[in-house]
Amino acid sequence: MAEEILNIALLCNPLAGVGRSVSITSEVAGLLKTSDIACQSFVGEWPADFHGFSDIWIVGGDGTFHHFINRYPANTLPLGLIAGGSGNDFHWQLYGNQPIQALLARILTSDPRPVDLGLCNGERFINGLGIGFEGAVAKDLTGRNKRPWKASYMAAVLRNIFGYRCLSYRLEADGEALSGRWLMVDVNNSGRTGGGFHVSPQALPDDGWLDLMTVDAVNPLRRLRYLPVIERGRHLDLPFVHCRRVRELMIESDKALCFHMDGDVQEARSLQICVLPGAVRIRY
Repeated sequence: MAEEILNIALLCNPLAGVGRSVSITSEVAGLLKTSDIACQSFVGEWPADFHGFSDIWIVGGDGTFHHFINRYPANTLPLGLIAGGSGNDFHWQLYGNQPIQALLARILTSDPRPVDLGLCNGERFINGLGIGFEGAVAKDLTGRNKRPWKASYMAAVLRNIFGYRCLSYRLEADGEALSGRWLMVDVNNSGRTGGGFHVSPQALPDDGWLDLMTVDAVNPLRRLRYLPVIERGRHLDLPFVHCRRVRELMIESDKALCFHMDGDVQEARSLQICVLPGAVRIRY
């Protein structure tokens, strides 16, 4: 079998990680060229197509990956994900925490594997969708300078934990009707969000399912008490936490829903969600 010839498009979001992604892109390009691997960097301005390239590597966080999968829905080239954002939750799900040289070696020696995406009202998401309290936290973060990892997320959680008022929801999960007044409604494709909160610790991005979690409308003191438990992913057995795996889901409320997809804050009266099994191929 002939050796694969690589020519990598390096896509950088210069705003990710408060600019840290630019220096990471430069470092990655230098390491590839030292190894005689062809690459071309695109910082900010991304190409219309990837003719002539063998792979696409994306430097950024969940929001950058979200932008890519929606801008290039027809892409079939293998992807590599390089952590360059503030949270990097989906990157962590696939690669964990590795030094840059070890990460590049892993991507370069891995075969492309199919990875699921979610679809919400016609827009794709890669990591997760948070409604209710998590949507309010994401909205609070909008426009703020984000500190690395979960520092910014934790600060926004604490700003909202006492004042957030829960909504009543109606759901239809794979044909089954559900309703309740919930603090959180999360639909996740991977286990982690917010730069280190293990909200859906059993979620896997290649199993053909999305993980739905609802949390009952607990009072502010209980929210504060169990925040560290949710952070560590040890909340699934709590009586007010309910989890299931779904392929199709409808969510609605009497009020407009504030939610985020991969950190991008939006509003809608109802959400139509489904899984897209194996929609992208990633080397990991």
